[in-house]
Amino acid sequence: MNVFAAHEHHAFVEAVDHALHDPQLQKAMAGLTETLLAANRRGYAALPGSAELRDHAKRIKEHALSHLDQYLEQLEASIQRVGGHVHWAANAEEARQIVVEIARKANCRRAVKSKSMTSEEIHLNPALEAAGIEVTETDFGEFIIQLAGERPSHLVAPAVHHTRQSIGRILSRRAGEQLADDPASLACTGRRLLREKFYQADLGITGVNFAVAETGTIALVTNEGNGRLTTTCARVHVALMGMEKVIPRLADLPVFLKLLARAATGQTLSVYTTLITGPRRPGELDGPEEFHLVILDNGRSRILATPFRESLQCIRCGACLNACPVYRRIGGHAYGGVYSGPIGSILTPLYDSVSANPHLPHASSLCGACQTACPVRINIPHMLVGLRELQHQGKPNRLEKLAYRTWYHVFRRPRLYRLALALARLFLRPMAREGWLQRLPGPGAGWTATRDFPAPARQSFRQRWRDL
Repeated sequence: MNVFAAHEHHAFVEAVDHALHDPQLQKAMAGLTETLLAANRRGYAALPGSAELRDHAKRIKEHALSHLDQYLEQLEASIQRVGGHVHWAANAEEARQIVVEIARKANCRRAVKSKSMTSEEIHLNPALEAAGIEVTETDFGEFIIQLAGERPSHLVAPAVHHTRQSIGRILSRRAGEQLADDPASLACTGRRLLREKFYQADLGITGVNFAVAETGTIALVTNEGNGRLTTTCARVHVALMGMEKVIPRLADLPVFLKLLARAATGQTLSVYTTLITGPRRPGELDGPEEFHLVILDNGRSRILATPFRESLQCIRCGACLNACPVYRRIGGHAYGGVYSGPIGSILTPLYDSVSANPHLPHASSLCGACQTACPVRINIPHMLVGLRELQHQGKPNRLEKLAYRTWYHVFRRPRLYRLALALARLFLRPMAREGWLQRLPGPGAGWTATRDFPAPARQSFRQRWRDL
């Protein structure tokens, strides 16, 4: 098994090298991410006024973050008013302790989970298992990687790094029989294996896509129906949310629902949109007896006071991952943390440590495709540059300073600039193959270790213009 898929790590360079030489990963990534990227573009194109709607969604997020304390307190009051319980967790350890204590008090022994990146962030499953609670992931992709002993590699498609053949092998081991690797058979097997887990569970754990301060409603957006089974079959429902997931009004929710599915998978709307407001009422036939909302900080309040607060507008759709040329080559496990892709290159250093993740802010070409795909237009390239700046503050590199000073003087003097171009053509063109330099001389050798550099043109633009 890929060791980088099993555990979080800071070995970005080694993980990238492994990913680029993994044929199965390359095949899987090339197929699905291209499909999701095309679906994202179709989804926006088919929505009238999508540009204005995305701007409106961004304004709602900006407003909510600017009044976060007010809306979180309102959310707490609204949930308590309908019979629910609210817990505040300053960090991952507190969040784990809260959930384990809820399970202990309610005598819960079997838990089913709908997909939740927040639960991955706090490493909830090992804590529950250490407390003697059986945990089963019920999202099909999450179930596959749980059986494989891996971490999610995508925000909405956690098993994107697998092909149907590898999924067939994993499910065959679990089922104790050789299964056909066609999608319908695999889905039926997954349903059969999971259905009994839903019946037996006394604890249901979910994430939260959006939490409405006005009504105390949480919204779950899924495509498989496991979210509804998780929240209706078990006696106790625990929902985990990052504090930035709150929105002011119920009227704001449709704005995000129109964008989320289109950005993530190109759907007009997800198959299941579940709105939950507290526990089961007297006379109702289904739903949990207890509802608990755990609101997680874990570094988010610290980010609010920085130039990177815009990253908290993320609605976890995964669109930036699908658009990113770097992610599409290396997959999610190479990034090392829970969150991958362009947004993960911001969130992981901010939640963990910038110094411990020095390569992530540089894991981008700054092409801007992520910002174009983002439903709330987060300026990811700008923040990546900001993190790079943080890395180099107080660390002057003499060679780098000399290079920039030389570049400054050359670009201010046309004669020197033309001379530099002439020298580049003279020395670099003979080294090119079919118009590309596979290895630059001197300090540029590192840059071309994993990519080619375009050879200088035979004539500069000014020369061609003069010859017209």
